[in-house]
Amino acid sequence: MNCDLSPLSATNSAKQLERSKKMENAEQEFVSVVREYERVIYKVCYLYTTPNATLNDLYQEVVLNLWKAFPKFRRECKISTWIYRIALNTCISFIRKEKNIPEIVTLNQEADRTEETDETQAMLRQLYRMINRLGQLEKSIILLYLEEKSYEEIAEITGLTLTNVATKLSRIKDKLKRMNKEE
Repeated sequence: MNCDLSPLSATNSAKQLERSKKMENAEQEFVSVVREYERVIYKVCYLYTTPNATLNDLYQEVVLNLWKAFPKFRRECKISTWIYRIALNTCISFIRKEKNIPEIVTLNQEADRTEETDETQAMLRQLYRMINRLGQLEKSIILLYLEEKSYEEIAEITGLTLTNVATKLSRIKDKLKRMNKEE
């Protein structure tokens, strides 16, 4: 048996053990973060699911990109902001790859599976149908707004200025009101 018991070998083993523990902690933290924000990630993916893509495929793509970027997360912003940003970018990139598909699946797909039980559900389905007709950036902004993100958070996630977010949000609301009157 050829075991190296030199101090250098012991130091290397200690460093490897420390590195291994850090990786294990990072993995546990990542799993915890994904579980905590799973609903949010699914919502973003749901908005961008195309007829040729399944929701789970897009969700897995987002989680994979989150995993790749997790070691680089510097905690300079909220984790939710960081997750939204990666999820939106992944979904938009996914849509660009699928550009030959002319329309996006309706948001009320899941709601159609259940019976209409009350007026609120009917109104929500109508709202999601209207949101589905918006452009990609508009969808992103209104999704974040409906998730009760502040204008500052929306600006940080989308890369827009605060003024631009306020202006776009106002226009989106007006557009949705017009769509509602038309239906």
